[in-house]
Amino acid sequence: MIMLDYLNILFGGVILIIGVLIGVAFLTLLERKILGYIQIRKGPNKLGFMGLLQSFSDAIKLFSKEQMYLNYSNYFCFYFSPILGFGLSLLLWLMIPYYFNLISFNLGLLFFFCCTSLGVYIIMAAGWSSNSNYSLLGGLRCAAQTISYEVSLSLIMMSCILMVMDFNLMKYSYYQSLVWFLFLMFPLGMCWLSSSLAETNRTPFDFAEGESELVSGFNVEYSSGGFALIFLAEYASIMFMSLLFSVMYLGGYNLSMIFYLKVVFIMFFFIWVRGTLPRYRYDKLMYLSWKIYLPISLNFLLMFLGVMIFII
Repeated sequence: MIMLDYLNILFGGVILIIGVLIGVAFLTLLERKILGYIQIRKGPNKLGFMGLLQSFSDAIKLFSKEQMYLNYSNYFCFYFSPILGFGLSLLLWLMIPYYFNLISFNLGLLFFFCCTSLGVYIIMAAGWSSNSNYSLLGGLRCAAQTISYEVSLSLIMMSCILMVMDFNLMKYSYYQSLVWFLFLMFPLGMCWLSSSLAETNRTPFDFAEGESELVSGFNVEYSSGGFALIFLAEYASIMFMSLLFSVMYLGGYNLSMIFYLKVVFIMFFFIWVRGTLPRYRYDKLMYLSWKIYLPISLNFLLMFLGVMIFII
């Protein structure tokens, strides 16, 4: 019986990975379509019905191209960094509070911070092991940015944890049955949304891959499968952050169509911002994190602590 349970968990995990990969494929297609309409042009519309097969053909093209290995690169770090980064972004999906698959994380939010903290090392290793000045600069910028915004993310999340008094994501749906946390802590919700943009290296905070001045940043020397895995990891993280925002602020996790529509709307917001806003200046990015988000999140945390002490 125990073996059957383990097989059930394994089978569920495989289905989860396949689902995430298909979701990433359609997210990239959605992004290209929306950016196309924002720029008053059509997106991909030739391959399949209305371009539905475009993402799959791009994936086949990327993985079938020749992999380049640099003479002066640190081979093992260069080769395994994208694989480890992709594995970490998939590992995050295990903490979603499923009603099935026999996986239950009582400390899911701590697991989230462990995985996101490890992501910084992988990007730094990818940038350093390429042995290129451009990629090293991109990796260092990304490390500084991610570490800065992890501080504000953790403090914002602590306010939510105080409201629920639990690390388990399943509890968020119980406590938001009457009112969403977004209405109770609207400024914190907006801070979380923009911090998640910075955490996933998206426009207007895409300094690690700023094409206009950094020639694509830490992944400049990657081609073929290595680039594809970095790309997949980034978009899987975008999907996960959208889902986490929906769980924490928009009513919690449930298996209804409205929940998935909320997740899709947050993903649409990520793309909408990319098509609308110009890139920040780097010093403004750090100013935003340390001088604005940090005081806001600390003040809210102290306020919620005072309310909890007053109630108790």
